[in-house]
Amino acid sequence: MKLTEIGEFGFIERFAHKFEDLLTPNAMGIGDDCAILPAGDDFDLVFTTDMLVEDIHFLRDKISPLDLGHKSLAVNLSDVAAMGAEPVGSFLSIAIPNTIDVEYLDSLMEGYHQLSEKYKLPLMGGDTTRSPYKLVLNISVVGKIAKGRAKLRKAAMVGDVVAVTGSLGDSAAGLHALMNDFKTDDTVQLLINRHHRPEAHVSEGIWLGNRPAVHAMMDVSDGIASDLMHILRASGKSATIKMEQLPLSGQLLRMTESHHLNPYELATSGGEDYCLLLTVAADRFEQTADNFQQSFGRPLHAIGRIEAGEPSIQWTLNGTATDNPKGGFNHFSG
Repeated sequence: MKLTEIGEFGFIERFAHKFEDLLTPNAMGIGDDCAILPAGDDFDLVFTTDMLVEDIHFLRDKISPLDLGHKSLAVNLSDVAAMGAEPVGSFLSIAIPNTIDVEYLDSLMEGYHQLSEKYKLPLMGGDTTRSPYKLVLNISVVGKIAKGRAKLRKAAMVGDVVAVTGSLGDSAAGLHALMNDFKTDDTVQLLINRHHRPEAHVSEGIWLGNRPAVHAMMDVSDGIASDLMHILRASGKSATIKMEQLPLSGQLLRMTESHHLNPYELATSGGEDYCLLLTVAADRFEQTADNFQQSFGRPLHAIGRIEAGEPSIQWTLNGTATDNPKGGFNHFSG
C-alpha cells in the first residue's frame, strides 16, 4: 500500500488510537488543532507543531526570507487561535543546506521576530542542523486558556450556523498567480501578499473562545471542503454550505474573471487562508456577529448550517444543489 492510497489523514488514523490510553486525565492528544495538557486548577496549556519543507510548503525562489519567517510562525499561531487560546511561547527547529547564506537566515529570523514582537511571544528554544538539499522549518507554539474552555472540533451541534472570520480563496489565488507567472498588478500583488504573509486571527480566536455560543472551531489551512469535514467527523454531523454566501474578495473575483478561473474552487479547496471556521448557536448568531463587527470592524460571515446525518457536506448555489469543484488539500493524496 502506498501513502497516495490513504493520504495523510489515513496514515494518522492507523496509529493515533494506539496512544489514547497513554493520555493523562483531562489531556487531549491527536485530533484537533492543538493538543491540551492540564496546567494546575486554573489553566490548560495547548501545543501545536507544524513543519514547512522547501518545494512542498514554499518555493524559496518565490518568497522572500522575511516573508517566510513571518509565515512559518503565523501558521502555528493560527492553530492556537483556533482553540481560543493566547500564545505564550514558540520553539523553532531548522535544517539548513550549505547553499544558504547567513544573510538569508538573518532576514528569515527578522520576519519571525517581527511577528513574535507583535504578540510579545518569546522564542524559547529549538534545534539547528544541516540539511543535504532543502530548507526545513519546524515550529511549535504553546498557548494557554482557562481550564476547560478550549474550543474543540467535536462540539458542533445541529442547527448551528457555520461561519468564517475572513475571506476565502485569496491565498490560493496568490499561489496560482505565482506558479503561473501572472503579470503582477495591484490585484495580483495583494493576493500574493495574502499567500506569503497570512495574518493569524489570534485576537479573534481569543474573543470567540470567550463566547459560550461558539461551539466548534478550527482554522482554515487546507480549505473549508477539507477542514469542515474534520469538524463534521469529530461531531458526528452533516452540513449544508451556501456557496453564494462564501466571502470572496474583490481582488479574487477580478483575477478569476480575467484568467477564467473558478472562484468557488479556490475558496473551498485552496487552503492557507488562516481565518477561523466555527459553528455558533443559531439563536445567538446575530448577537455574536454584531458584537464581532463592533470589536473587529468586519463581518462574521455565515456560510451554512450544521445538520443531523452522516458526516458530509451538501453544497448549494442560489438554492440549487451543486457539486463542490474539488476536495481540500491533503498531503500524499493521489
